[in-house]
Amino acid sequence: MRRIILAALITSLSVGTALAQSCESRAMSSDGKPLHGAAKNSFVGKCEKDSTADCEAQAAEKKLAGAAKNSFVGKCVKDAVGQ
Repeated sequence: MRRIILAALITSLSVGTALAQSCESRAMSSDGKPLHGAAKNSFVGKCEKDSTADCEAQAAEKKLAGAAKNSFVGKCVKDAVGQ
């Protein structure tokens, strides 16, 4: 039983680290090279827009409104974008 719990803990930590990458660090081409210029700006902009939409959806699921929603979405986007 301890092995299963330990394996689950290790897996969750590695997944959390992978999700914590910023939009800029994920700006890679399909062959693994970093994007530059307009391509990077476009990727980062889309990444930030997608992160905002995901955070707004999470806030709606939690039925947040007003200042609580704004605070939640701001922190969520900040964490997702990596700033």
